[in-house]
Amino acid sequence: MDRRLTREALRLLEAHQAFVRATIVKTVGSVPGKLGAAMIVRSDGSTLGTVGGAQLEEEVKALARSAFERKEGDLHRFDLQAWKPGGLESLCGGSVEVAVEYVAARPNLLLWGGGHVAQALAQLLPTLEYDYSVADDRPDWVSVERFPSAERREVVEAEKLFEVFDPASFTHLYLLGYDARKDLEVLARAVDRFPNSIGLIASASKREHMFATLRERGVSREALSRVRSPVGIPLGAETPAEIAVSIVAEIVKELHPATLGTRTRDVPVVFRNDDVVPRPR
Repeated sequence: MDRRLTREALRLLEAHQAFVRATIVKTVGSVPGKLGAAMIVRSDGSTLGTVGGAQLEEEVKALARSAFERKEGDLHRFDLQAWKPGGLESLCGGSVEVAVEYVAARPNLLLWGGGHVAQALAQLLPTLEYDYSVADDRPDWVSVERFPSAERREVVEAEKLFEVFDPASFTHLYLLGYDARKDLEVLARAVDRFPNSIGLIASASKREHMFATLRERGVSREALSRVRSPVGIPLGAETPAEIAVSIVAEIVKELHPATLGTRTRDVPVVFRNDDVVPRPR
């Protein structure tokens, strides 16, 4: 195991950056990259480590780019035999299997507004090892007592939120404020400066009023289309705790899109004489 790769993987996880890890998991015959050889590909295309160099490595880099786009990895086999149909331009004569693993950015949430939904979210996020920071212009609402596990707790005016926080360091922004005007000011700045997911808790009328105001200020419909409102998976959530569950469920769904629909469908069962008998749908 290459300690440099382990350290770099940990650094990228802590920095909330996605990456791809490619590892040779099987070899047959003569190959340049031995079993366990690995390479990390960062989102900007830069790499650390090697799976053997030459055309094999370029093919793996291309697969890494695809993995970033699809947010999904896969297992790939390569013949290092130039004379064989489909083989790489190599005279090594062997073959390798390379596992290309997409590692999603570890969530890092910025919560605007330290109210009840934010507090309910803050109780769930540490259990998933998701980081978060919270901001509000009311000191009592961003206290250590309310948010003991927050990375940062800042008292800041809505207009200065992105002077205090670097928007590029967060994967999600949730506007959970108590004041529609202040939410509007955060949103006005977020649509241009926040590069990742933006969620807004608002009634339909509040949302339409805010969007209409921003369009009057020159914000495009395309920019506003990035804003999720309502937020979370539609579970019929009503209480702050239920809304927090729906938001977290949506994040989990985003992190693992490749696994959706691949699990065996649940089969209802009935109990007869203490036996469990499947009942087909």
